[in-house]
Amino acid sequence: MSHVLLVTGHPRTDSLTGQLTRHARDRLVREGHTVDLLDLHAEGFDPRMTEADEPDWADRDKTYSDEVHAHMRRVEAADTVIVVFPLWWFGLPALVKGWIDRVWNYGFAYGRSRPRLAGKRMLWLSLVSYEREQFAELGWDETVTRTLRVGVSEFCGIGAGDTSVHFVYDSLKAGEAAFKETDAALDGLDLSRPRPSSPGLSS
Repeated sequence: MSHVLLVTGHPRTDSLTGQLTRHARDRLVREGHTVDLLDLHAEGFDPRMTEADEPDWADRDKTYSDEVHAHMRRVEAADTVIVVFPLWWFGLPALVKGWIDRVWNYGFAYGRSRPRLAGKRMLWLSLVSYEREQFAELGWDETVTRTLRVGVSEFCGIGAGDTSVHFVYDSLKAGEAAFKETDAALDGLDLSRPRPSSPGLSS
């Protein structure tokens, strides 16, 4: 079974983002997986970059803030990382983007010859207000997918075959279809496959 870090960041727990996050958590637990639910809003995570967490390109072993190291350990402990988020201005909400900026930092998520996140699986589950055809016609499906899958996951050592971006379209009126799309995204994860050992935070 897999240990999943399930990440979300929305100010309202009754939002569709919150509902799909809880749906994913409940399904994963029923299937026997362990889930670390990281609600960035509920936990009061500060997305603003600080001097303590600014990467030092001359020192990949820089000691970051206690808060960031705690989050790094949660990422490190996970076999699978799932991020559920609404697409705002065709990108990650500031809260989630700031989590990537501060936690997926130099020396931890990238900057080493042997990536610490290699072997993990990752799913980006994005809620989009556009209908599928219009979103594709505008080219945003390819742009957003490339940014998240290549620009973040693959850049940080998560293999192309281990990361995916799944869209819940027409999210303002998707209704039950949104839950089916979430299940389809989870179906695409091979959570039974063991992952290679990680170098670990002390390496």
